[in-house]
Amino acid sequence: MTQGAGQEPVVRTATLRDFRVPPYAQSPAPPASPQPGSAFPEGYTPTARDLPVISVDKPAQVQPVPEPRPAANPGLGPLYVVGDVHGYLDELLAALAEQGLIDAEGRWAAGNARLWFLGDFTDRGPDGIGVIDLVMRLSAEAAAAGGYCKALMGNHELLLIGAKRFGDTPVNSGAGTATFQAAWLLNGGQKTDMERLQDVHLQWMSRLDAVVEEDEHLLMHSDTTAYLDYGSTIEDVNDTVHAILTRNDADECWDLFRKLTKRFAFRDDSGAEAVQELMAAYGGRRVVHGHSPIPYLTGEVGSEDGEDGAGPQVDGPHVYADGLAIAMDGGVTMAGKLLVVQLPLHD
Repeated sequence: MTQGAGQEPVVRTATLRDFRVPPYAQSPAPPASPQPGSAFPEGYTPTARDLPVISVDKPAQVQPVPEPRPAANPGLGPLYVVGDVHGYLDELLAALAEQGLIDAEGRWAAGNARLWFLGDFTDRGPDGIGVIDLVMRLSAEAAAAGGYCKALMGNHELLLIGAKRFGDTPVNSGAGTATFQAAWLLNGGQKTDMERLQDVHLQWMSRLDAVVEEDEHLLMHSDTTAYLDYGSTIEDVNDTVHAILTRNDADECWDLFRKLTKRFAFRDDSGAEAVQELMAAYGGRRVVHGHSPIPYLTGEVGSEDGEDGAGPQVDGPHVYADGLAIAMDGGVTMAGKLLVVQLPLHD
């Protein structure tokens, strides 16, 4: 999600791990070691939690659990989805292990299971590049085991790509001029991520699809109908997004980022109608998305001054819009919960 000022940050243990797939690494990533006496590495900027800006405890212990539940179709493994990660590598490892998707060493352990990340790997948290490296490695390991691990394009992937490519180049924001660099910093961009960002990461992010349908679930990052601006089929949308990134025009990339940063299209009385409009074009019987934290969708944001000493209570995905939409951003950047769940939900 894209955000700005909010609650005071909750201190988390920074993790800077190298989960790259060795054959694809172009050059060693420089180590980012914490400063003496600091809970965070040099260049990591703890950010306020966690109010959206649209101007465009301790880490859980990793505990293996029993094997994943069998899929209804014996030819396919069970389907899992992951909400927004935003650089919280420890929380991601714990959530994947809890579902039996990785072992105690962080290796793929789910055989032919299918795993989809819904986007937003970086910004806010301490180790966005470590998260990307992990997902890239799990993709190779899952494929070797007969399953797969795939990812969708989030608005923060577009933001990081834009900050790297265009920096302080002015773009037409529709409300004057703006820059990708300023927007990236405003929305939790981390110096350590930019320093460790390599061509292999940029190439991987720029090739991610924006929309996919799996088992009658329409998966996308943002809760917006703006995807319809880019095509009337899933293939058209993904081809258009890839073409925009290939053309490398700053204004065009900014417009894509701006549109995919829109949110809350499914929240109000007309939400079910908006979901049905998307499914009429792209298929599926339910939309599954990240981007907008569940506490904002439910109105349970928690206290900004932190007097209650607790973050928002998120126990699992949020089903809404007459049961047609599933929200998966558990608000990890707000000290909420990083969600990894198996589909279909049994609600």
